[in-house]
Amino acid sequence: MKEIALHLLDIVQNSVKAGASHVDIGFRLDDQGVLTMTVEDDGCGMSPEFVARVRSPFVTTRTTRKVGLGIPLLMQNAMQSGGNVEIESEVGKGTVISATFHTASIDCLPLGDLASTMATIIMGSPDRPEFSIICSSPAGEMSFSTEEIRPALEGVSLAEPEVVQWIQQSLQEEIEPILGGIMR
Repeated sequence: MKEIALHLLDIVQNSVKAGASHVDIGFRLDDQGVLTMTVEDDGCGMSPEFVARVRSPFVTTRTTRKVGLGIPLLMQNAMQSGGNVEIESEVGKGTVISATFHTASIDCLPLGDLASTMATIIMGSPDRPEFSIICSSPAGEMSFSTEEIRPALEGVSLAEPEVVQWIQQSLQEEIEPILGGIMR
């Protein structure tokens, strides 16, 4: 994968498939240039045995193929920058995946177009789950939640093109001042 945002897309798709009703996403850039991406869901969770094996590309829950490269590629890209990936999960409770990236490393992937990725995620699952994102850095903090905007839409789908465009533009305006230096 060429961008951290594409890793986010992959991890969130797993949360949706796990039956999550809430997916909370966080991006925190500290003053040392360490970016932490966290995805927390309340889906079906994984057993300790599966968590131990999920780091292998030859482990997947899919029946259409025998390999799952999402988490192994995320781990590789995080470690190449000097970072790491942590996975916590409990059956029936959900999963938390945290990945750290050292943005000063020449091997660190760019963040990519986080606003468009989030708009795509929301458009792809407009009814459920609820998504929230918080981004923070020394420059400030922003937050966005589908749960907060639904009442204002008065039943209009989050997949409507005008709504998707508004979400993407709003997120771009809010994320750029906070994480803009690492986006591309």
